Amino acid sequence: MTHAILVATVVGLCFAAGGTAAAVEVKTEGAEGVVAKAAAPIRTLLITGHNNHNWQFTSRLHAETLEASGRFDVDITDDPAATLADAKKVAGYTLFVLDYNDYHEPKRWGDAAEKNFVAAVEKGAGVLAIHSANNAFKGWEQYEAMLGLLWRDGASHGKFHAFDVSWADANHPVTKGLEPMKAHPDELYHGLTNPRNTKYTLLAQAMSSKESGGTGKNEPMAIGTTFGAGRVFATPLGHVWNGDQGNKRSVLNPAFMTLICRGGEWAATGAVTLPSTFADVRTHNTLSSEQVAAGWELLFDGTKSTLRGFKKEGWPAEGWSIDAKAGTINHIAGKGGGDLATPKAYENFEFSVDWWAAPGANSGIIYLATEDHNYPWETGFEMQILDNEKHPDGKKPQTSAGGLYDLIPAGADVVRPAGSWNTAMVRVTAGKTGKRIEHFLNGIKVVDVEVGSEAYKAAFAKSKWTGMKDFATKNKGHITIQDHGDDVRFRNIMVREVK
Repeated sequence: MTHAILVATVVGLCFAAGGTAAAVEVKTEGAEGVVAKAAAPIRTLLITGHNNHNWQFTSRLHAETLEASGRFDVDITDDPAATLADAKKVAGYTLFVLDYNDYHEPKRWGDAAEKNFVAAVEKGAGVLAIHSANNAFKGWEQYEAMLGLLWRDGASHGKFHAFDVSWADANHPVTKGLEPMKAHPDELYHGLTNPRNTKYTLLAQAMSSKESGGTGKNEPMAIGTTFGAGRVFATPLGHVWNGDQGNKRSVLNPAFMTLICRGGEWAATGAVTLPSTFADVRTHNTLSSEQVAAGWELLFDGTKSTLRGFKKEGWPAEGWSIDAKAGTINHIAGKGGGDLATPKAYENFEFSVDWWAAPGANSGIIYLATEDHNYPWETGFEMQILDNEKHPDGKKPQTSAGGLYDLIPAGADVVRPAGSWNTAMVRVTAGKTGKRIEHFLNGIKVVDVEVGSEAYKAAFAKSKWTGMKDFATKNKGHITIQDHGDDVRFRNIMVREVK
């Protein structure tokens, strides 16, 4: 299931290769006994676009987490002032997810948008508020009443560290049957206040140790409130700071992902049908009917691939393997094999793939590469695949993940840590001065440059490519996946020509 980006300031093909969500079964009891039926996806709007935290990373990840559970159909807005001003559109959502914070720079949504949002929640729409959403909108009475506990003057936190989260109410629909969260890596807020005296149910708490800079007492980690007919699930967990690779693990912890999915379902429906452990129930390595109609071609169906070795007629004899059980193409570290390549050469196209990298691993998507040289990189551009945290290239902007290798840095830090799946897309089209190259990583456009432009020429002059006479000179070429000698995996590999 693919979520849409509404009025986005940063747009892209968001999780185009993310697969199709399986329907969640809800059991009902009638005259004929217990009957299992598919529950309709919860229509969800994730509100983001302004935050002193890494909202480009968290917003797209939260959306994918919700959709991967099979229970939610998520749209994203990076411009809530415009999206929420449309009352009819707002009325179509059952759940609002808040990943928005204006504490550092006040930015309200405007009278119409705020009125529509409040009215929707009063009428029964749910709210899922994550981390610094409780920092936002100081003085907005209805918002503060919804969220209950807020970051206001006097609030603080200790250092980012691993801590246990226990359930204060183990019988609530969200927490019932869940194991406590052990050694969850995060920021632990303390000193949250309740300026509107909102009645809330404490669902989760954690000891804020003095050794980590805390208070030495239990602090709230999840609460439930009501606002009119609407339910609100709010958690201060989920801290990801800009430029900090280690922080990203807070929102990738399966226990956290379970918590927000169950919290979101309860806020939207009043009940929880999702399991007590997180699972990605999407079907991978398939195309939806919409993708087929749009011209996408699947290059790997989970058991076999039309890819071949670069400058070879068939599959490489070593290095690369297909794991049919996992539905992935894997490169075994140190085994060689060479690059994989599309049999066909492409001129203007979109290429999308999910990739996974082991700690310290390096690979790449090289495109517009011709087979009249020994290696694809002698002619083609590369979108870098990398573990930014442990590989030396991750410390340099021009060679970090998502960027146009050694030319244009990724414009946002949205790569996921080693051992996590990323979705990449390359779009190549005709531009005014040459090929227009766009890179998208995890739903965010991170590169947009035209070959021959002043920006490109300046970057090229500083690069290592100046000594390669045929680099970036081809108008048409193969798309390749690089063998850099490391443990990397791929799925949901697809391409379409752009006319």
